[in-house]
Amino acid sequence: MIHRRNVLKSGLVFAGSSLLGSGLSRSAIAAPAAPADLVAAAKKEGQLNVIALPRDWANYGQMMDDFTKLYGIKIDDANPNGSSAEELQAIRSLKGQSRAPDSVDIGTSFAAVAMKDKLLAPYKVQTWDDIPVGTKDPDGNFYGDYYGVISIAVNKSVVKNVPRSFADLKKPEYKGMVALNGSPLSAGAAIGAVFAAALANGGSFDDVMPGVEYFAELAKLGNFNPAKGLEASLVAGQTPITIDWDYLTLGYKQKNAAKVPLEVVVSEGSKPFANFYYQAISAYAPNPSAAKLWMEYLYSDEGQLTFLRGFAHPIRFDALVKAGKVPEELLKQLPPAKAYAGITFATNAQADKAKQTIADNWPKLVKI
Repeated sequence: MIHRRNVLKSGLVFAGSSLLGSGLSRSAIAAPAAPADLVAAAKKEGQLNVIALPRDWANYGQMMDDFTKLYGIKIDDANPNGSSAEELQAIRSLKGQSRAPDSVDIGTSFAAVAMKDKLLAPYKVQTWDDIPVGTKDPDGNFYGDYYGVISIAVNKSVVKNVPRSFADLKKPEYKGMVALNGSPLSAGAAIGAVFAAALANGGSFDDVMPGVEYFAELAKLGNFNPAKGLEASLVAGQTPITIDWDYLTLGYKQKNAAKVPLEVVVSEGSKPFANFYYQAISAYAPNPSAAKLWMEYLYSDEGQLTFLRGFAHPIRFDALVKAGKVPEELLKQLPPAKAYAGITFATNAQADKAKQTIADNWPKLVKI
């Protein structure tokens, strides 16, 4: 899937059905305490238009199914493999149409663009106070919903020696094997990969050029595969090494355990790159009440735990843990905390600067 897709812990699983099938129990779906008038208005609209939400991305498939079961509101998920840039373009191009997006889930670097173009409508969910200050717009135009860490997924049926770092990926044995989830010119996951490579090569949140230069070198060495590092190509061995968010790669590993041995590595010897995604309502939403109710569900205890069942750490994770609302059996499904120790997040300004640096230099330097 080509996708898009600052302060908390870390985290991650595949669509809820996988974990449930492996013995992880799940309580009955509970509707959040949304105002009755909002529920009534949303049901009257009867439709919710989302965009670029793959069912196996951060457990969104389970999330959408549960929302529909609770409220009887049909969900249309347009362009499920789309990018953050395509989400914003859909708001612009479909303005005034009934099929226009009601809400978006975009990488942090795209929030400034959305605000500049006045594409978002402010709304604060009832659990607003649990959302850390550094991960939300004070006026409620956008706020973090979940986060993950850039990881390296390896198909061990093809790759005999599992690379442990970005430095390892430059070895001759990985010629033509290393792929990204989309292009860093439009996809948040790929931008995250450039950030991670920068941190592993002397760069910082303020300077991602070492990351661009790293991939330029990887391409020159012949190790960078221009194909998209999707689940299917990873499992088939066409792109046997894929750099992507951990909540995706860990899901791939679990889902395909009976087919192929996959290993997920958070690059050793360098600071991991973590990032969250912003949830927001379109300023031109054709179903604004349904969009608000969707937000209420996403940020309810049940919605946040559904993200966690999908290997994506929910933005309210700390608050849920402190309140004793995260089942112990669910916590045990997560990777050891050591790999995620000391995680910090780039600011919006740093993300915007990085995006511009990549746009200016990637096409000139990375020849694939």
